[in-house]
Amino acid sequence: MTELVDTYGRVHRDLRVSLTDRCNLRCTYCMPHDFADWLPGPELLTTDELMTVIRIATELGITGVRLTGGEPLMRADVADVVRRINELPLRPDIALTTNGLRLEKLARPLADAGLQRVNVSLDTLDRERFKKLTFRDRFDDVLTGIRAAQAAGLEPVKVNSVLMRGVNDDEGPALVRRALDEGWRLRFIEQMPLDPSGIWKRADMITADEIFEMLSEYYTLTPVPTRGSAPAEEFYVDGGPARVGIIASVTRPFCAACDRLRLTADGQLRNCLFAREELDLRQALRDDALDGEKIDEEVRRRLHAVVADKLPGHGINDPSFIQPSRPMSAIGG
Repeated sequence: MTELVDTYGRVHRDLRVSLTDRCNLRCTYCMPHDFADWLPGPELLTTDELMTVIRIATELGITGVRLTGGEPLMRADVADVVRRINELPLRPDIALTTNGLRLEKLARPLADAGLQRVNVSLDTLDRERFKKLTFRDRFDDVLTGIRAAQAAGLEPVKVNSVLMRGVNDDEGPALVRRALDEGWRLRFIEQMPLDPSGIWKRADMITADEIFEMLSEYYTLTPVPTRGSAPAEEFYVDGGPARVGIIASVTRPFCAACDRLRLTADGQLRNCLFAREELDLRQALRDDALDGEKIDEEVRRRLHAVVADKLPGHGINDPSFIQPSRPMSAIGG
């Protein structure tokens, strides 16, 4: 079948699938501590609907599926979702992004179901600072979850950290040291304008250059020669083999190599994390006038349509840029 190629020649291989917009943390750069504007349950895609989209996507060349949220481990049947993806005729690589709170319980069942990798978010090594950042006293649960993922064979565990000026920007070198000691694959991510409160300010963002300079005072960083479509620039630490990554979504966009599509938990297709428009797949999946074959045909058509509409870049650095109306928790990372 025809691959998902946009008008700029980018072949799409990666599908990010949000399983829920709900989360059991309240990270300050993601949502207010009293946030409760969740998507209504009937609007969320069922597991069968998710599988229809993922199956068709693999038939169109998608080779990697990343399950996101919100917090994807809050979806009760997450292990079954992984199992069903793993049983597809054209089985993709399966990864998952999580805050780690439920990994102690779920890492082994997820690995047994076919999950291959996890990314865990952790912005601080200080328990009190973690509590202040997330409004939850769950720091130890994240560390326990990372160890459970390692024990289940979901390695290397990638740990994602966002450094914020005046908040945790003093922890970069310590996070690298902890990653080296624990065997994590650490990645620093520039803070992006995706919070529902609109508190993001460019002047407050710790840039990739600042992160590199900060780490270089303590470690020798040597560029890893190959990158491909990966969002992170990776560097060997003190000659390797350990690596650290820096994702410069704002200051050094990697849009020219982007091969990602996103499916929100309520069935909307997005061709960019910062897109202002979405294409409704849920309507096609629930159209009573369509039978199974016609539904498949319509899903294929809409996947191709959203790819065809993809812009050359996200435009964050354009003066006319407008932040998406949905927060990260509702889009799915």
